[in-house]
Amino acid sequence: MNDRELLPRSGSFYKANLHCHTINSDGHWTPEQVKAEYQKRGYSIVAYTDHRHYGWYPELMDDTFVPLAAYEGDLNEPFRKPGDFQRVRTYHINFYDTDPAGRGGFTAVQPPQRYGYIHSLNQFLFEMNEKGFLACYNHPYWSLQNYTDYKDLCGVFAMEIYNHGCELDGLYGYHPQAYDEMLRAGTRLFCVATDDNHDCYAPGDPRCDSFGGWTMLKLDKLDYASVIEGLRKGNFYCSTGPALEELYIQDNALHIKCSPVEKIYVITEGRRCMMKLAEPGQTVSEAVFPLRGDEGYVRVDCRDAHGCHAYSNAYFLDTL
Repeated sequence: MNDRELLPRSGSFYKANLHCHTINSDGHWTPEQVKAEYQKRGYSIVAYTDHRHYGWYPELMDDTFVPLAAYEGDLNEPFRKPGDFQRVRTYHINFYDTDPAGRGGFTAVQPPQRYGYIHSLNQFLFEMNEKGFLACYNHPYWSLQNYTDYKDLCGVFAMEIYNHGCELDGLYGYHPQAYDEMLRAGTRLFCVATDDNHDCYAPGDPRCDSFGGWTMLKLDKLDYASVIEGLRKGNFYCSTGPALEELYIQDNALHIKCSPVEKIYVITEGRRCMMKLAEPGQTVSEAVFPLRGDEGYVRVDCRDAHGCHAYSNAYFLDTL
């Protein structure tokens, strides 16, 4: 096994919300308000993923902020009762445009509305990839989906391991089981944490769905092309609180440095889970785990005293 930086040591971390709604769909803030509120809280990147509405706002871009051109598409099963969405299974997928400036405009397109025909959806995702879009699979539990819905899903570069809006809805914002199930089914993809904010409630209200799940990209500089390259390469981790500072393999061991937490776990393809746990009232901020080479993949989960997590992407050892 070769020595490898899993998170690049060079560059700086930039905070991103990769799922956001504005007044252009069912959100309550304008794109300008989103930028202002998120910048106040240290964000440098926001993907504008309005429902069925392609949002590209180059006027918001500057040296401190990158607005990602994007939209959220959906594929719904037939309504069991007319107008009753409560029990309808659905795919929600974010599409991030890798080159909006070169595209010269785009109109959001929907997947073929043939729920249950996974090959039709995968073909659509392939076509969107060919057009220069990165696809992210969103909130499977809010979508009432299970293993049969996502085990054969192809063409997505990432999935939401955490969705803050869904967590506030009481519909399971954490999706680590779905992530592992996709990985174990053979899909190789990254994971992100997002807000999926609609901003029905003001900041400070316990029901506010902004600023709860974010993705930290390690970039040499902050511009559109660098953000897309960081997403493509998986040069990021995601969090609801803790910071993951260093992650690398050296001398056949996984090295982890993070902000003070109570627990550091390493999840693998099988049942073997490595862990370092703090004594009661104490914290840990680093760990070293020898690797045998048969783990399949490894991913890190750091948990603090508040129950918040920092998640790494999954790294398959056969690529290292």
